Amino acid sequence: MKLNYKLYLYSFLARFRWLKKSYTAKIMLVAFLGTHVPLLSLLLSFLISNSYSLEMAARVMSVALLATLGGTAATLYALNHLLRPVILTSAALQNYLNTKTLPELPTEFADEAGTLMADTSQTLHKLDELIHYITNYDDLTGLPNRDLFRDRLHQILSQPEHNQRLVAVFLLAIDDFTGMSHGLEHQTTNLLLRAVAQRLSTCIAQTDILAHLSKDEFVLARMEIVSFESVIQLSQLLLSTLKKPFFLEGNLIHITASIGITINDLNDSNSVDQLLQQAHMALYQAKRQGRSQYQYYSPEINAQLQERLTLENELHGALGRNEMLVYYQPLIDLHNGQITGMEALIRWQHPTLGFISPAKFIPIAEANGAIVPIGEWVLRTACAQNRAWQLAGFTPIRISVNLSSRQFEQPNLVEVVSQILEETGLKTSYLELEVTESFLMGDIERSVKTLKQLRELDICLALDDFGTGYSSLNYLKRFPVNMLKIDQSFVKDMSNPDSAAITDAIIALAKSLRLKITAEGVETKEQLNYLQMRGCDEGQGYYFSRPVPADLITPMLQKSSQHMEIIAA
Repeated sequence: MKLNYKLYLYSFLARFRWLKKSYTAKIMLVAFLGTHVPLLSLLLSFLISNSYSLEMAARVMSVALLATLGGTAATLYALNHLLRPVILTSAALQNYLNTKTLPELPTEFADEAGTLMADTSQTLHKLDELIHYITNYDDLTGLPNRDLFRDRLHQILSQPEHNQRLVAVFLLAIDDFTGMSHGLEHQTTNLLLRAVAQRLSTCIAQTDILAHLSKDEFVLARMEIVSFESVIQLSQLLLSTLKKPFFLEGNLIHITASIGITINDLNDSNSVDQLLQQAHMALYQAKRQGRSQYQYYSPEINAQLQERLTLENELHGALGRNEMLVYYQPLIDLHNGQITGMEALIRWQHPTLGFISPAKFIPIAEANGAIVPIGEWVLRTACAQNRAWQLAGFTPIRISVNLSSRQFEQPNLVEVVSQILEETGLKTSYLELEVTESFLMGDIERSVKTLKQLRELDICLALDDFGTGYSSLNYLKRFPVNMLKIDQSFVKDMSNPDSAAITDAIIALAKSLRLKITAEGVETKEQLNYLQMRGCDEGQGYYFSRPVPADLITPMLQKSSQHMEIIAA
């Protein structure tokens, strides 16, 4: 609808310099002239008429003049106040344009002026929201853009309470995006970027910041870094998430991505721009290594990453190359000093790297799933070795094997254990499986069900590292375990009253629940005496023996068996 403005009078008055910039002055001029037209008409009639005396004419003119001036003053005063809504609205608009300050105009009036103020206020608020969105969010993906990412991360890093917080920045880019986009329609490329943004959004925590920087580049800032391993796990999660095919407009699209990672330096305040620059440098290095790679900027951390990547590559096939070994550490009865069991511990003897610490390769195996076949191999090897010791005539003892969280999650765990026992000929009562509190808590119902199935096979179950996890009595009474193992951190720090109190409490708890109790990490005579006085059943640690190969265990078993024969005689 075309509006007929009819601004003739307004345009005419705007030609005068002293009226041009003031709408109020225009209204006042018109009001003044309007109220003085009667006076001018009366004056004119007196001038052309001879009916009145000069004295009478002067008196009437004076009264009319005073009344007109009074009425004019009152009219101009009222008009000035009635024009306030227009004046306020104009001032609010000008102030918003100059300072981006949102107005607080009244909205309770229902006439045209009130509607003008309310609509102006609402429009400016919506306009401000739109400007904020356009300024801070990417219109393609809906994610924060570079500016908003920088602002949010800067606010977090600049807060005093976050001075000692490690923040990891992940810069992710789709591999060969330019070449791939040439083969796709523009609309399909946009849909792919939106789908990538949605996929990445499923990988982030509540405190993370995810943004779209440009084209195929996305950035993620993780605020809560619990360990270096968690950074690696997030990198692997991001890459594996994007490896899954995208189905867009009837097309199945496969992509890979590379990631550059940097972590802020607590000893040197990093700016957001500096972190982004470091992440870009790391991304460049990652892309040089090929597809679906991640790389760290920090030379020190990057060296650790390179070591981890080397170990991860070498870990594949280590079993087939016979590089894995099982060592054994005796479990000693603290009442008579005899060997009651052996704990099987995995070791890796690399032909060029030498012995590799389990603390280095087991987390890698846990992360990539290699721990499942490795764990089954350890279980089979340990059961076979225990059976061999029994066939050699040694006093039967139990063999203790650790289950990883990945193994415990396998739906066929009970069947695998049963099959290994059948293959090796070891009775179930001579096998002990160690589980930890932490992974049992992942799914309580499933954990209890699996433990009960293992107990039905007459397998002993030990709760390892007790005291370092949840240690909830409510859950402990539901887990059908036979033994609690006191974590070595409490045994090592026995001189500390707090650690000693925890050890005493665990022993008392185990006795009240009629559970066996084993102390790990016994290294001194003083620790042994303390545990014996407290009534601990078993101990293991360097005080008795380091983990050693099976052939070095044989003399220990011979000595233990001879001692038992003497006691029996």
